[in-house]
Order: sequence, then structure tokens, then C-alpha cells
Amino acid sequence: CKRSYDILVNEPVCFPPEDIIFDPNILTIGTGIEEHNAYGVDFIDACKTIKEICPWCKISGGVSNLSFGFRGANVIRESIHAVFLTEAAKSSGMDMGIVNAAEMLALRDVEEDLLEMCTDAVMNRTDKATEQLTEMSQWFFDCKQAKKDGAAPPRRPRFCKKQPRVVFDWERNYVPKKQTEPPLPYSKPARQHAPNPYVYDSLSNPRVVEARKKRPSLQTSQFEDLRTTWTQPVDLYPRGFPYFVRGRDSARSYISELFQTRITMYDGAMGTMIQKHKLEEDAFRAERFKDYDMLIKGNNDLLSITQPQIIKDIYKKYLVEGGSQLIGTNTFSSTTIAQADYKMEDLVYELNYDSARLAREACDEVTKMDPTKPRFVVGAIGPTNRTASISPDVNDPTARNCTFDELVEAYYEQCVGLVDGGADILIVETIFDTLNAKAAVYAVNEFLEDAGIDIPLFISGTLVDQSGRTLSGQTGEGFYASIRHAKPMCVGLNCALGASAMAPFLKRLSDCAECFVHVYSNAGLPNAMGGYDDTPADMARENVVFAKNGWVNMMGGCCGSTPPHIKAIYEACKDFAPRPLPTLGPPRMWLSGLEDFKIGPDTYNNCGLPFVNVGERCNIAGSRKFKRLIMEGKYPELMDIAKDQVEAGAHVVDINVDDGMLDGLAAMQKFVKMAVTEPDVSRVPFMIDSSKFDIVLAGLKWNQGKAIVNSISLKVGEELFIEHATLLRKHGAAVVVMAFDEQGQAATKEDKIRICKRSYDILVNEPVCF
Repeated sequence: CKRSYDILVNEPVCFPPEDIIFDPNILTIGTGIEEHNAYGVDFIDACKTIKEICPWCKISGGVSNLSFGFRGANVIRESIHAVFLTEAAKSSGMDMGIVNAAEMLALRDVEEDLLEMCTDAVMNRTDKATEQLTEMSQWFFDCKQAKKDGAAPPRRPRFCKKQPRVVFDWERNYVPKKQTEPPLPYSKPARQHAPNPYVYDSLSNPRVVEARKKRPSLQTSQFEDLRTTWTQPVDLYPRGFPYFVRGRDSARSYISELFQTRITMYDGAMGTMIQKHKLEEDAFRAERFKDYDMLIKGNNDLLSITQPQIIKDIYKKYLVEGGSQLIGTNTFSSTTIAQADYKMEDLVYELNYDSARLAREACDEVTKMDPTKPRFVVGAIGPTNRTASISPDVNDPTARNCTFDELVEAYYEQCVGLVDGGADILIVETIFDTLNAKAAVYAVNEFLEDAGIDIPLFISGTLVDQSGRTLSGQTGEGFYASIRHAKPMCVGLNCALGASAMAPFLKRLSDCAECFVHVYSNAGLPNAMGGYDDTPADMARENVVFAKNGWVNMMGGCCGSTPPHIKAIYEACKDFAPRPLPTLGPPRMWLSGLEDFKIGPDTYNNCGLPFVNVGERCNIAGSRKFKRLIMEGKYPELMDIAKDQVEAGAHVVDINVDDGMLDGLAAMQKFVKMAVTEPDVSRVPFMIDSSKFDIVLAGLKWNQGKAIVNSISLKVGEELFIEHATLLRKHGAAVVVMAFDEQGQAATKEDKIRICKRSYDILVNEPVCF
């Protein structure tokens, strides 16, 4: 424009400047292409400068070009034009333009929410403006269609201007904390970094004693003793990193320093190595099971008993050839639930003990060769072959083939065998259903509490395809939010995908995890024969991306990987620094359904308030329709009510079935079991709402996400209040605390403050540590 102006007003043209009208090109916004988002504000800003440097000129343009992406939605188009022309004419001096004068709107005629959206779009104030206008545009089209069809109009989308929120001094003055170790579990041994004594002979908890009843006799066992003490002489190796002595040093402290010093190698696939031996039925049976009454080939965990030298050799190959510093035990299916397929439930303690002890022996033998690189036994806890969140019956979404309590019992028994056998670390791995994992970490932490020891916990999820979700539907972030209450020392991904396919999902997990991060991918995707084709070089090339980007602290391999694969990954990644622990920001309530939901300064509802909408219509007290349907047992129709709540803007769905004429325990369980299978409902967190604590607990045990419990209070007395709160913290729930105490409900300002402060002080301090 400036060049044109200078030519026009000077010789030889000598055009009168007052008759020059520039059209600096009004271009279309709201196309979905990022660079187009600034076209409106760029025109407005340019317009003002042109007027400043080209005296007496005029500015014009084809205004309808601006909103061309919303053609057919005239109200939206004219609202955009009103915002644009007001800014351009009033603030930047635009003089004229080509418009449809009959349809023009004044700014005061534009509806409030539409005005906010259009201003966002024209002035490029937010990257969500186009998405919001597109949704509003679709609503106008849907209204036209509904009118034509004689149907009720659809619900109007609501987009409101965000209101400021109050900021308290404790927020304003918060100083981000640089971590020197991952968040610590709540137990005293963990918080005090107390070395595990590795002396378990005297453990007398009834559940430990019960698990040990399945110990084999010395005549049956492959070992000359059934020792459960693995402590080492304190002077076996020098003090301080990189040396480690069991009973003297804290495994938690050591692993924390190790993972911040270098990327550490885990092992590779056990199954792949076993397959290389081409074992037949008689090898699985050996002498002990030669007359067993069913086929047992394929029960790889049994080989720790029947072919222990093969299993120990595999351990040593990973330790020596692969360079693994941590190795997982051959116990992926060593639970009563998984072993039921072979009718070998009574062998579970022995399977775990023997596998851990073989690994212990292998690690100690290899450590002795180089004490500066101590090797650690990682007790592997698999997902079982059942799912607590998914129905096995396509005709009944509320059917399940296992319960939370059954899983806890099975996992607890597995923990006893693994730890008795000498495990240093426990890993819950290959998680495709987070509810199974929640049962596993509950069992692990119960065992550690009963034993009074600290053992680091690792947790490894499995995203089943390129959707980046577990089999039970959770995103990686949703999975992490669901299990972070267990305070894992390391969290990561394994199995299902090759390294290249894992990359975007590992990055997202690395971005959100507060602890260390690991990965052990498959050697590519399975071929037509079920094998894996990635060579060690292939796997190293694809895994090096994780190390180069600083996403991981521990790496290994899953299906199809072998010691050469692990060695190749190590060589490719050894010079890269491990992922640094993130600096922790202020504490946030971090809930999850299928997706995570973190409540913070940017949380707003559909009215623009800094407020979380808890949908009340799945509550007997909040909806007569809901009450009628649940009394009639019409659960599919109840799901429609829940979906409507989410679509209308509920961040959380409240579920309350308290009624004297209803079996609340059964109703809560059935509703939650069905709701978790409905993605449109379960993508948001649940609020499990009941005045009866047994109903609350039952609802939690069918929910894979991190829920809110509504409610507990001091009206039951301080002792029971502490018991309830501790149990909810172990389940990972957030909690609503009602302002009641032993004297009754808080009515006055003073009573509300007194009871809430008393409750807070009890909850956040020992022994609850909420």
C-alpha cells in the first residue's frame, strides 16, 4: 500500500490522495489452518499503520471474505462482521467496505456468548475460537433441520467469558520444588529411607502366614532350604554408590541415584528365550508332574520349578550378555487367577518363590564379578488373564469374571512369594485394565505395610493400539492419574507396540509423570506367524529416540527381544543422559475417568466460572426420572441420563442410589459396572456418593479411574473418621468432607470453620497423610 501510495501521489501521476482507497485484502479466518487465525487482526493492525503513513487515503475491503468459512450460518457471519468492523472502523480508521447492509448487526445486537467467541476469533485471542464457532455454526444448521423435521431444537452450546478467580496467599507464595527423588510413599520406612532388612522369617501377619501354607516340603522343593533371609554382611562391599549391600543400604536411595546417573537397562522377553529351547510337554512336566491330568505345555512360569537351570541361564544371559542391571522374574502368570487355567493354584507361592530365588542367585553371582554394578531382582506381577473393568459377556455389560477383592487376594499372595524369594523391587506390568492394576498396587502396599518394610514399586501400562489407550479405554494420562496415589518410583509403558509406534505416547507420559519413566517395547509388531522381525540394530535405532529426547530412566525389551537386542539398545543409548525428575508445581486435584482431569487455575465451567460442574441427575435425590428408572431396573436408560449430564457440561458425574426401598449396595455396583463400559459417560471422573461407607467402597472397587467419594465426616467419631479416610487414600480417591462432627451439623460460620479446620488437620497429618 505504501509503495502504491508513493507512486500515485507523486509525479508523473499526481493522484489526489483524498481519492485513493486502499483494499489491503480481508482474508478468511476460522478455516482450521493455524496461520489463517491472524488474518483478521493483521488487517486491523495494518489498516491503522497505512492510515498513519498515507495521509488522507481511505481503507476499504470485502468484509464477507472474512467469514467465508461459515457460509450458511448468517448469524455467525454477521456477528463476526460486527466485531471486525467495530474494531477496524473505531480503532484503526477503516472507512468503507462491501457489505450486505440489510443483514448488518450492531455490536450491541450480538448475543453475549457469540460476541465473546467472535472477538476471540477476529482478534486471535485463543486457539479454541475456530472450534467453538464451528460448533455454534453446526448448532444453527441443526436447529434449521429440526424445525424442518418438526423436532425439538438441540441444546445450544454455551461459551461464556471466563471470570477471574480468587488467588490465596498459599497459592501466590508457592515455590516450585525441584525433586531429588520421586514422590515418596506414605509409609514410615519409605519416608525414612530405611534399608529393607531382607529378614522375613519372623513375619507373622495372618495373610502372610496363610500364603506360606502353600510352601512345598523340603522333599518336594528344588532347594536344600526354604530360606527367607537375604541380608548380606555389612562389609561385603565398600559403602556408598555405586556399591550396594542388602540390609545395609536403601534400595530406594540407590535406585534414585542410579536412575539419575545413567539410563539403566532392564531385561528383555522371557517367553521369547523360552521358545528358543523348543520345549515339549514332557519338559514342562519333568518328573514331578509326569502324571498330571491335563496338558501344561505353555505354562512358562512352571519352568521355574521343572526346568530351573533353563530359567536361571536366561536370567544370566540378560545380566551378562545383555548388560541388564535389573531383571524381571519369570512370574507373569504366577497368581491363583492365572494358574487356574492349569489347576495349579496351590503352586503359586512356590512359583513366585522359586523364580525370585533363581533370579536372586543369578544376580548375586553376576554382581560378585563386578560389585560396582549391583544387579537387582524385580518381582514381576502380571495383569492376570481376567479384566475387572470389561464384561466377558457381550449381552451383559455388568458381568465380570473377577472382583477387586479376588484380585487383591491373588496379588497379595504373589507378593509374599516374590519377597520371600529375595526380590528387591516389585513391578506391576503389562496393564491393559487399570482396575486390575489398582488392585495390584493396593495388595503390594498392604503387604509392605503388614511387613513393615520399604520396597520400590514400578508400574508399567500397555497401550493396545495407535489410539494410545489401554484395553479398558484409558489414555496414558488417565492411567497415570489413576495409579499415582500408589507413589510408584517408576512408571512407563511396555508391550503391544514397537518402539516407533510407542514414541508419541511415551512422550505424553514422560511429560506428565512426577516419578522416573521407563519403556520396554516389543521388537516391532508381530508378523503373520506371531514372531517378531526387528533385529537388535532395528530395535536400537528405534529406541534411541527415547534416550535422545530425554524421556526415560530405564529401558528394556518386551516380546521378541533377546539379550543381543538389550545389548544393542544399551550401546546406542549409553551416552545419553537420563530423564531429569520434573520440578513439582503446586498440588492439584488430579482425577480421571477414561481421560484425566486436573483441577487448577485454568478449570472453568460452561458459564465461564472457575468452577467444577458435578452433574446431579444420576442421583435419586436429584432426579425423579432417575429414581423411577433405577427402581424399575432400567439401567440402559440410566446411561442416557449420565450421557446427557456430560454433554451438558458436567466435569464429574455424581452417582447416588441411597433409598430405603432399594438395595443400594447392589444398585451402586451395577450402575458403576455399566457406566465404566460407556465411553461417553466414563470419559469423565465419577463421584461415588452415599451416606453408607460400604456402598462407597463397593462403588470404588468397580471404578478404574480416580474418583471423588462423597462423603465422610467426623459425626462418626475421630477414630472411625481416620479409618475411613485412610482406606480411601489407599484406594486413591479424593474425598468430600461434610461439616458434621460428634455434636451435629455445622450451621453457623464459626462451626463451619471449626469443623472443616479440625477435619483438615486430621487428614493431612499422620497417620492419614491425605
